Amino acid sequence: MKRIINQRVSLLIVVAVLLISNLITFTIISRKYAQTDSSEVSEAGMGQSCGYDVKRLGGYKYIKPILFVDNQYESDELAQLKGTLNTIIDNYKKSGVLTSASVYLKEYSNNGWMGINPDEKYLPGSLMKVPELITFLKMEELHPGTLNKTYTYETAFSIDKNPVYTSKSITLGKSYTVRELLRYMIEYSDNNATSLLFNHMDQAMFKKVFTDFGMVAPDLTAQNYPITAREYTYFMRSLYNASYLNTQKSEFATELLSKCNFNKGLTAGIPTGTKIAHKFGESGDPLEKHLSESGVIYLNNAPYTITIMTKGKELNKLPEVIKQLSGAVYQFMANRDNTSLAAS
Repeated sequence: MKRIINQRVSLLIVVAVLLISNLITFTIISRKYAQTDSSEVSEAGMGQSCGYDVKRLGGYKYIKPILFVDNQYESDELAQLKGTLNTIIDNYKKSGVLTSASVYLKEYSNNGWMGINPDEKYLPGSLMKVPELITFLKMEELHPGTLNKTYTYETAFSIDKNPVYTSKSITLGKSYTVRELLRYMIEYSDNNATSLLFNHMDQAMFKKVFTDFGMVAPDLTAQNYPITAREYTYFMRSLYNASYLNTQKSEFATELLSKCNFNKGLTAGIPTGTKIAHKFGESGDPLEKHLSESGVIYLNNAPYTITIMTKGKELNKLPEVIKQLSGAVYQFMANRDNTSLAAS
């Protein structure tokens, strides 16, 4: 009897040791995974960890708002599209129309992205009017009433630019609210409205817009601020996501951008009536012209932002390049969206 009791006690001790051992192992494993960066997840079919690049907004005491979240790697689903775009670009290079081109695509339905020469620098020209727009709307957030201030266009500006794609401009001697000037700057890409606004802009805040997005602060005395397609896309994404300005100001900005009257590039490559918020910019010198455009295309259940930047000898041939690239992207995205809807 005593032997049976001892055997039972020994068995209980073994079971207890095993339970304690398993508990310790479980605790160690749990802590290990708890300490793992939450940005690292395993993607099906990749067989490896796929991290995320997270950009956060600093300058606060207790919070660090998220600006952008991107996969570290390009989307495999966009590989076929990338091949198509590369073919278009190569053909234009062979014909002498292009010296270089870059494309950056960000899709919002599944957070994928794709880049062709995404880190090559270009001269943005009037694309810089979007960060100026963002700056004034940030000023309005901090100092309500900014948009209702009135300024008079008293003296003609000496602008060292000869834009080819021009439209309406403010009238000398007339007064305009900031809200009206912003409309001229974005809808008509008016350099006079832009210069008048620039004279009353918080320049420190303008620089901060760039540094908040992880870019170098622009030298306001320099003629140009070279920028990449990847970098520029941040401005458009911040408006679509309302991650930098509040929702009201982001909506106001994208509504203005939806009225941009340049229709030879991105807009020409998509079906008539498709909703798009966009801005273009031209720059360069007699030897090399730069034409770029960035926009949010509101494609049913698959909206996306695309930035296309081009360089070539003749400016008037570059809109066709942007049109063709825009059309190829839209067709691919629309076909995939329709396939997804049919499957569901």
